[in-house]
Amino acid sequence: MENELTALESKLAQLLEVTGKLRNTNHQLRQELAHALSSNRQYSDKMDSAKARLEKLLVTLPQDQT
Repeated sequence: MENELTALESKLAQLLEVTGKLRNTNHQLRQELAHALSSNRQYSDKMDSAKARLEKLLVTLPQDQT
């Protein structure tokens, strides 16, 4: 009975350790995801701005007369 309790205690300690590591990894991944989403929004805004400027420039270019 004592051996079984010791084995159970050991397994519980391992489970707690793994759970803690997974929590830390999950937190880190959430932060990375938030950063990636923010960067993606910024790049998308820049692309939209560049697209608008290019469209504006295209209107001012003379038409091809050939």
